[in-house]
Amino acid sequence: MRFSFYTLHYTFYIMTDDYQKILKDYWGFDNFRDLQLDIISAVGNGQSALALMPTGGGKSITFQVPALAKEGICLVISPLIALMKDQVENLKARGIKAAAIYSGMSREQIIDVFDDCNYGDFKFLYVSPERLSTELFQNRVKHLNISMVAVDEAHCISQWGYDFRPQYLKIADVLDILPSNIPVLALTATATPIVVDDIQEKLRFKEKKVFRKSFERENLNYVVRHTENKFEQLLRILNNVKGSSIVYVRSRLQTKEISDFLNKNGIKADFFHAGLANIDKNRKQDAWKKGDCRVIVATNAFGMGIDKPDVRTVIHTEMPDSLEAYFQEAGRAGRDEQTAYAVLLYNKADGAKLKRRVSDKFPKLDFIKKVYQNLAEHFVLAVGAGFEAVYAFNLQEFCLTWKLPINQTYSALKILEMSGLIELTEELDNPSVLMFSVEREKLYLFRTQRPDLEILVETLLRSYTGLFSQKTHINEDLLAERLNTTRNKIYDDLRTLDSLGIVDYIPFKKTPLLIYTLPRIDTEKIVIPKNVYDERKERYIKQIEAVIDYAENTDICLVQKLLHYFGEKNPKTCGVCSVCRKKKAKELSAQKFQILEEKIISILKNNPLTINELTAQIKTQQEDIVFVARKILDEGKIRQNVQLKLEVA
Repeated sequence: MRFSFYTLHYTFYIMTDDYQKILKDYWGFDNFRDLQLDIISAVGNGQSALALMPTGGGKSITFQVPALAKEGICLVISPLIALMKDQVENLKARGIKAAAIYSGMSREQIIDVFDDCNYGDFKFLYVSPERLSTELFQNRVKHLNISMVAVDEAHCISQWGYDFRPQYLKIADVLDILPSNIPVLALTATATPIVVDDIQEKLRFKEKKVFRKSFERENLNYVVRHTENKFEQLLRILNNVKGSSIVYVRSRLQTKEISDFLNKNGIKADFFHAGLANIDKNRKQDAWKKGDCRVIVATNAFGMGIDKPDVRTVIHTEMPDSLEAYFQEAGRAGRDEQTAYAVLLYNKADGAKLKRRVSDKFPKLDFIKKVYQNLAEHFVLAVGAGFEAVYAFNLQEFCLTWKLPINQTYSALKILEMSGLIELTEELDNPSVLMFSVEREKLYLFRTQRPDLEILVETLLRSYTGLFSQKTHINEDLLAERLNTTRNKIYDDLRTLDSLGIVDYIPFKKTPLLIYTLPRIDTEKIVIPKNVYDERKERYIKQIEAVIDYAENTDICLVQKLLHYFGEKNPKTCGVCSVCRKKKAKELSAQKFQILEEKIISILKNNPLTINELTAQIKTQQEDIVFVARKILDEGKIRQNVQLKLEVA
């Protein structure tokens, strides 16, 4: 027994050294952050676990390092295509073989990825949840040497989570066809106690092993600012605190409106939402990440997987539906562990708007059944027909045709999805397809008559096979590169070929897909389960109430509210949020406040300093200095520059 103990003890240290070496060799870091090594060691020893780590806490390291130490390939389930692509490219840049499978890829492309993973010594295969139940995926994944499974954004598997996605429930089906001893690592930045339990149940954990890192972010200052003029406050904040910023809004229209307003007032800004083409999204993201654009004004479609550590402010012009969503979005500020601000602009009307969202999110059952009936009429489906039928689905067009309110209709579709009747995907990239409409002889004659298009036809023939027998996915960017021209020129020429009857060309389009997961049933026989409607509605109302309390209750520290919501016991007051500062103002005499204000301004006039440097120069309680500095920063008497130093405005 004694020998056995020391053998195990020795093995642990060998493995720890291996993990340290992997971290140093591939990421250049000497040491792991808090909790990372504990998680890595557990997974490395074959244990399944749930890791709760705040945004920017280094979650990806916790599955990437043990996967590199193991034989085989790590299967990573992730909800966002952009996030998957970003992580795959980051791994490749470090010399690590990685690939991804997601909606919009052709069958041939997916088969190629599986072949690469089988024979190419790949270490990571990323997959979107909607691909998990496909016959091709399930047939091929069984033949891979899967070493572990990582489930990113694991809160999506819980119907009590703020971003529940029914496709995540298919993860359990994949686990059924993999060896039972493969460890599963679930990762999330936001989970309440009920969601923590639900994640472990859905992923069938044999033991409840949870690693928690406190959600407290000491460098992040939470502020709720009650105001009737949000545009004015937005300008004031951005002028007082320099550096990169995200401004979150509720609608796509607002992204453009506020972006234009900021640009007119001398602050370089751009807008972002899910409806943009990928090429525009990438351009805007890159400009913001590089610092060419200071402020990105966005819907909640922006941010997940965007690794920019030096965001100084995250400003919400309206509150999200839940504290989980707010905490995750606000947490994108200050990931470099320097002082940053999470600001909510709020007024009483916002509380009323939040309450109205309940009826939008949970329309009446009769309305949900009406939407199901309209879908059947829209796609001309008889009762009993349509099983596994797939349709390109334009929500706006559907609502316009059937005179339906768009928000309630979308919610009705999601409830029908959770009830197992349909599946509605996110907007997917459907690649361009092309097929020649003429025989080879006629094509040859055409090429002699149109030399201006001959080189494009020749390049198509050299780049793709089967163009005369089947519709084939093509890539306009690739053709443009080979012809040393622009994508727009290729697009125009292909449209010309189509209009002349030479090709059948369907350009790239971005659209959701609607899939019937059951044959169409009689509308009167639809049953909406209680856990899909009644229980979720009750939970949603509680989430709304927690959000309103966060914004309106001025007695409890904002950080205490957040930490208590996420199940942390007896959290301490932060001392720097807007509630704590207001309380401190009452305690600090007007005379002492004025003396400290004058001293701070005097010191900063000739010598900009960080808050720590400032407190070192004044002999009084540090919390008093911080409070006064924050207060006069809010008032615009001082400001924070791009070097994170305070200076006189």
